[in-house]
Formats: sequence, C-alpha cells, structure tokens
Amino acid sequence: MARNYDVVIIGAGAAGMMAAIAAGRRGRSVIVLDHAKSPGEKIRISGGGRCNFTNIHTSPKNFLSANPHFAKSALARFTPADFIAMVDRHGIAWHEKTLGQLFCDDSAKDIIRMLLQEMRSADVTLSLGREISTVSRVGDAFRIETPEGPVEAGALIVATGGKSIPKMGATGFAYRLAEQFGLTVLETRPGLVPLTLDPGLLENLAPLAGIATQAEIRHGKTGFREALLFTHRGLSGPAVLQISSYWREGDEILVSLEPDIDFLAVLKAARRENGKQAPQTVLSLHLPKRLAQHVVERSGSTGPLADHSDKALQTLVDALRCWAIKPAGSEGYRTAEVTLGGVDTTGLDSKTMQAKSVPGLYFIGECVDVTGWLGGYNFQWAWASGHAAGSAV
Repeated sequence: MARNYDVVIIGAGAAGMMAAIAAGRRGRSVIVLDHAKSPGEKIRISGGGRCNFTNIHTSPKNFLSANPHFAKSALARFTPADFIAMVDRHGIAWHEKTLGQLFCDDSAKDIIRMLLQEMRSADVTLSLGREISTVSRVGDAFRIETPEGPVEAGALIVATGGKSIPKMGATGFAYRLAEQFGLTVLETRPGLVPLTLDPGLLENLAPLAGIATQAEIRHGKTGFREALLFTHRGLSGPAVLQISSYWREGDEILVSLEPDIDFLAVLKAARRENGKQAPQTVLSLHLPKRLAQHVVERSGSTGPLADHSDKALQTLVDALRCWAIKPAGSEGYRTAEVTLGGVDTTGLDSKTMQAKSVPGLYFIGECVDVTGWLGGYNFQWAWASGHAAGSAV
C-alpha cells in the first residue's frame, strides 16, 4: 500500500528543503526523500564550514545558462533579502566577507538547523537513508519505489543536484530521470574547479606551488579579479575557479598579475632612483619573491634596471600583464563546486520550474542548466528555484 502525499521531493539539499518549506506553508502534505543519512551535506561543508549562503549582488548576469533569461523570474521573486530575513528571524549571526558574499559568523550547521525547523513548522516529513529504485507515472500521480515501500504524489520535485563532489553522494540521478520523462539534458561538465597543467609546464612552475597573489584571469571577453593560487597540480584560487566555468579544453587563459599596479611606472621610477637594482628586486616589493623571479626569467629581463630600455621594461610588464597559460584540464567533479549544464531550461516553465510536457514534474537547483559564479550565487539559485516550485505545487 503506497503512502500518499500532495508533494514528493527527492533531495534534502538546499533547493529541496526550500521547496518543501514553501509547499508545506501552503498546506500541502510534503515528504522529502534522500539517500543520504543527513540533510544539507553540501551546505555543511560550504564556505569553509560557515556557508556562503547568498550574495547581496545577485542578478541574472551572475549565472551561466544556454538561456540567460531563464533564471530572471525565480531570482526576482525570492531575493537575497528574503533569505536574509529568514536567517535574521532565526537569530543567526552573519557577516559580509567580500564582494557581497554573506557567511554565518558561527557555523553552516546553523543554516541546516534553520531549514529543518522551518520544515517542521510546515509539517514536512523528512525521510533520510531512502534509496530510490524506480520512479514512474501512475495515472495523474508519480510513484516512487523505495525499500520501505512505495510513495505516491500528484507532484514530484527533483532536487538531487548535479555530479559535483561525488564523495558527498552526488550522482546523475536527476539527469536520468529527466531523460526518462522525455526532457532534454545538456552536456554536463565540472564548474568552479581548479585547473591542471601538463607535466612540462607543471615542472616549470613547480617553484611557485603554494604562492598566492591577486590577479585578473580572462577567457575571451570574461575576466575575474580575485586571488590566484599556484598548486602542485596547477592553478586554483577564486579567480581560477571563476574562469573555469567559462574555459573549455584546448583554450588558453590570460593572467594579469596584480592588475591594479602600474608596473611600468614603478619600474621606470626605480630605474631613475637606483639603476643598479635588478628588476626582480623591485617586483618583489609587490609580488611574492619567487613569483617575481619567475616572471623576470620568463621575460629574459636579466641585468640591472639601468641596462633596460623603455621597450625592455615594456616586455617585462607584458610578461606580468599578458601571461598566456594553456591548462591541460580540470580536477573534475571530485573537487568541482558545481555542475555546469544539466536539464535544458527550454523544457521548463521559468515561473514554476515545472516540466512543460509533464504536468506535476519539477526540476530545481543544481540539476537545472543554471550555474552561478563563486560567492553565494548558487545557494541563492537553490533558494529561489526551490521557492518557485514549492509555491506552485
């Protein structure tokens, strides 16, 4: 005998719990199923354990999608201010770190506890450790088979995320389910992920491992100014994670080190004041010493500054400003924070997240082809898309 609900939500992550809260508040009987033993595992590990739960600057331009307009409706109807109001109601202390990124003062677990409390207040049933064997359509209802018996509901919300961080239990379940019901799934790939280098380049840059500096990293017309970190596998840091969502295999990225410093003016002034200085001595006042040394050697700008013409100094500045690097690949889903691509938005209603061809079936969160920048944007998409679906069922 199947247990019957108005709404079944598969996935007890950020989007699924928000959808459950919105639906439960509207008087719907809701059950949330998840194969994990604990809810909100990605919330728990996010932001270094403090959860970068939203970004006050959120707008559609902060997201990648084959349809850049799709996210507008959901984002407009559940904003960062709406989520902050919930956080404040629960007395959770928070702070803005940088670039509009909001973090818990204490722990990401505060956000999980808040969502669970909101779910309880909305009479939502949470069922964890539930492996789902099959999902089918029985008349106007959806039937979800679990080892504990079947569950049926008139509405099914799929919030199982993407493929990123498989050790947290991530799978391609949502994509398989979408295809089962005739929806198109766009190519998926890791996003917000460190980039790797080929062995030759990696050996050349080995002395830089562990060094961090401010940089602007560009791919085509897109660029990000944040920290760059050299690692023993390649490149990481916020600027690299950001550009990784735009980079494609075989492409180069352009690195500009400390882009706010006028290095040409700095070098010319140093040449006038003390021409006996080596270029790396001057650059190391603004860059980590080993990085300054590497740039000078790469540009061939050896010898004292007095021996450098304006043209030679410009060559050195170009090595700082237009460093072309060709990554070999990325670290993959193992360390990727998000999954790019996913359920094609052309098959979904942007106001409700419902599948246009399958009434009662909804897809939300990371499994949809909407991917945010680093910095709280993906959580805001989870809250907004979950609220949109939960308000519609």
